[in-house]
Amino acid sequence: MAAFRRQGYEGVAVAVPVTVPYRRYATEGAHWFLGQALRQLVEASGIDQRQIDGLTVSSFSLGPDTAVGVTQHLGLSTRWLDHIPTGGASGVMALRRAARAVQAGDANVVACVAADTNHVDSFRQTLGGFSHFARDATYPYGAGGPNSVFAMITANYMRTYGAVREDFGRIAVSQRTNALRNPNALFKKALTLDEYMGAKAVSDPLHLFDCVMPCAGADAFLVMSESRARDLGLRFVQVRGAIERHNAYADDPIMVRGGWRMDRDDLYAMAAAQPGDVDFIQTYDDYPVVVMMHFEDLGFCEKGEGPAFVRERTLTWDGDFPNNTSGGQLSVGQAGAAGGFIGMVEAIRQLTGEAGARSVPDARLGMVCGFGMVTYDRCLCTGAAILEAAE
Repeated sequence: MAAFRRQGYEGVAVAVPVTVPYRRYATEGAHWFLGQALRQLVEASGIDQRQIDGLTVSSFSLGPDTAVGVTQHLGLSTRWLDHIPTGGASGVMALRRAARAVQAGDANVVACVAADTNHVDSFRQTLGGFSHFARDATYPYGAGGPNSVFAMITANYMRTYGAVREDFGRIAVSQRTNALRNPNALFKKALTLDEYMGAKAVSDPLHLFDCVMPCAGADAFLVMSESRARDLGLRFVQVRGAIERHNAYADDPIMVRGGWRMDRDDLYAMAAAQPGDVDFIQTYDDYPVVVMMHFEDLGFCEKGEGPAFVRERTLTWDGDFPNNTSGGQLSVGQAGAAGGFIGMVEAIRQLTGEAGARSVPDARLGMVCGFGMVTYDRCLCTGAAILEAAE
């Protein structure tokens, strides 16, 4: 039997990264934020709204509506549609599926949009209904929510591989340094390692700066053919490779690795690249331990070497291993499911010369990673993409 080979993503362009500015709280609903993002896509691209014939939507607070309700509310008529409720993995998955739709001719221009609102009732409802599987397993014991879940995952990682809090602090402090150059970041004050270490405990071993701050906002981008992007005069990036995986390593008692590890060889083969060729990486970062797992499972270091890796490298935009150059969720904020898009829009900005004062010098190849849908001991969805600046 012939060996299986994944089809590449030749001819696909990714363009027009937009962000609806994040806010700590909002009374507007998810539909409003999705509409603002779509408006920005239309205005920034010059495309008539009627030319958008494909749509992906990711949102936690949109329910009971789904992507099809958005088409009616925002006046779209699409011939290709996808609702992607995979949270932190949604950006990569939206890209992959939209790219395949364009390649197949099922859509000419796909708007990939993620948005959530944030006020007391919406957050409480999202938390309580996020996963009945996890809720029923933890609530009887007085626990619940992602902080306690990732405290268990972080503590297990520390015991297993010898990581200490300072290792995670290096990640958080570096991302805050990056965020200070991002006008959209909600955190505007520098963070020192001493401040990180001295912050109040949330759920041992997690402290305040290990945890993302929920907020409201939206992120979006367009996917189309390269020829169409050139005709429109848009700056765009090319997709060199992309992977996704669900429910990887189910036999691990507690998560210590993600699904990227299963498919990374395919990713690098599609991209004709190796980890050392990547100029920056945008990791999903709801908690620092997840960032460290990205570094290991995507082959930048071996499993268990993450602590030493971050001690030996500078993770800021101008360092030798730029990570989360926007500041990531830990310093920009987590706008619900839009957290799965924050790395994608930042990578597009970096590779199209739109990152401003945080631009990685001479960046040509960037990686974007996703990680989402936490249950009580692991995340179920992972994805990664390698993007290249167009000539």
